[in-house]
Amino acid sequence: MTSFVGETDLVVFDFDGVLTDNRVLVMQDGQEAVFCNRADGLAFDMFRAKGLPALILSTETNPVVAARGLKLKIPVVQGVADKGVAIEMICRERGIDLARTMFVGNDVNDLPAMARVGLPVAVSDAHPAVKANARHVLVTRGGDGVAREIAGLVLG
Repeated sequence: MTSFVGETDLVVFDFDGVLTDNRVLVMQDGQEAVFCNRADGLAFDMFRAKGLPALILSTETNPVVAARGLKLKIPVVQGVADKGVAIEMICRERGIDLARTMFVGNDVNDLPAMARVGLPVAVSDAHPAVKANARHVLVTRGGDGVAREIAGLVLG
């Protein structure tokens, strides 16, 4: 079994398709809703308890992403055109080595971030190109408790 215990100083999650099942419910007034997994809430509590920082990095700018980040008590960086540039900037600002940074993604817009970190991870239902560029492919599908599986891999 793969373990990243002792290798990880920051865990960065894409949102849609990683912390959600990649579906969106659009109401007639244009409001959007997504499905998330409550097991992820426990995972973020576990990260905090161990002092392991985590955040959400999303291409999309959407109130639902901000609301989920607030609920999980983690930072959210939204409206990111290039996730690779963004993750470099985040690590530089925090003094974290990219080699010790994990990025969890599911689709081709995640590839620039995955190429820059030392610990690229894909959800089990990720795009084939994402799986091919991952150091590890999870058992879990997007939205089915991805953060909980990651907690087991990085915290033991």
